[in-house]
Amino acid sequence: MNSVLAKPRAGRAMGNGKLGEPAWGIATLFPEQGNWSAHEYLSLPGNHLVEFSEGFVEVLPMPTTSHQLVVSAMWQALRTFVRKIHLGLPLVAPLRVQLWPDKFREPDIVFMLKKHESRMGDEFWRGADLVMEVVSDDPEDRHRDLVTKRDEYARAKIPEYWIVDPKLEEITVLWLKGKKYRVHGIFKMGQIATSRLLAGFEVAVSEVLVGPSL
Repeated sequence: MNSVLAKPRAGRAMGNGKLGEPAWGIATLFPEQGNWSAHEYLSLPGNHLVEFSEGFVEVLPMPTTSHQLVVSAMWQALRTFVRKIHLGLPLVAPLRVQLWPDKFREPDIVFMLKKHESRMGDEFWRGADLVMEVVSDDPEDRHRDLVTKRDEYARAKIPEYWIVDPKLEEITVLWLKGKKYRVHGIFKMGQIATSRLLAGFEVAVSEVLVGPSL
């Protein structure tokens, strides 16, 4: 990215701080929560797990090894399937997806059909055709993926949403009907998760949730 928030806003004191203290002055370089714009969010440098929600930025925890193993297994399965028939492009976070003008999320896995490739910008994608989230054990994160993002992705008209839940050992596949998601299937260990959007795409739940050994 070319633009970076590199100077404090007018009227803010930087403060030098003391050795061993957090660099609190850095915070004064950025807007207060609730006052962020989409432009300021997109100007953040580097690759960070930071999402933007109507004036607020949300800094997400770094993923664990077990989380990344599940994400990798899901992405590999999806990539292998779509590459055979040149169906579209799947990518993994961090990648910004604009749900609407003041809402950006970074799904664990995001897929766009080839016929919608014009929506795949270099800086961010405008929506998606399928998203996947691997749910962690943290209660706040679980609520975000199971409740908040379910509503948001439906509002953004994303046709299919996969919720991969290692804690419950299941994969829930949701498909959009009207303005709300309906359950295509809740697939347990030993079962095969299938897609409604991508005919023929399936994933063995046990294989992706157990993951490869290190």
